[in-house]
Amino acid sequence: MVLAAGRCRTPQADVALEELCRSYWYPLYAYVRRQGHAKEDAEDLVQGFFARFLAKNYLDGLDAERGRFRAFLLAALKHYLANEHDRALRQKRGGGAVPLSLDWAGADTRYRIEPPDLFSPDKLFDREWALALLERVIVRLRDECAADGKARLFACLKPFLSVDQAAIPYDQPAAELGLNEGAVRVAVHRLRRRYRELLRNEIAQTLADPAQVREELQALFAAFG
Repeated sequence: MVLAAGRCRTPQADVALEELCRSYWYPLYAYVRRQGHAKEDAEDLVQGFFARFLAKNYLDGLDAERGRFRAFLLAALKHYLANEHDRALRQKRGGGAVPLSLDWAGADTRYRIEPPDLFSPDKLFDREWALALLERVIVRLRDECAADGKARLFACLKPFLSVDQAAIPYDQPAAELGLNEGAVRVAVHRLRRRYRELLRNEIAQTLADPAQVREELQALFAAFG
């Protein structure tokens, strides 16, 4: 749908594109901050970039065969920064486009606790993109469980999504939920399976070719190394 926006703008494609931008804007903010820009300048640059990105046909250059929205978005930002020398130009950003509503206060707080020197701007971008992706997947899984009346089950078992299965203490959640350990074991297995499904689905939404999911997954989690 996002690729289609680059060829023929439609309301559905524009909504999909804005949703992706809204979900993955913080990695761009972290990149700009790691480049040495102050908080206010980084806010201005990122907001200006998105206003122009959403108003112009930037997707026209996205390769339908090899397109990764993650890489394309960062390349577009770099191009924008390279041509953004005049502060007065930023104050005219977007050409009347409605800017995205972004949590700047939360972004600055989050950036302040980033590892100060462990990551280059590009590596930090990849790391934050992976974290944003995982957060979206967790929210989707939480909402699914809540819709099925399993909000308490999800809250109790969520910590085990990232724990080696052999290390899960099934007796603790069993006692908390009033279930036997066998039932909890089955619930954890189903939750982890659905988590993996949603993760692959979320990654596929940012790729031109769904066959690249495994490769993109490996690349993103390498950013944690």
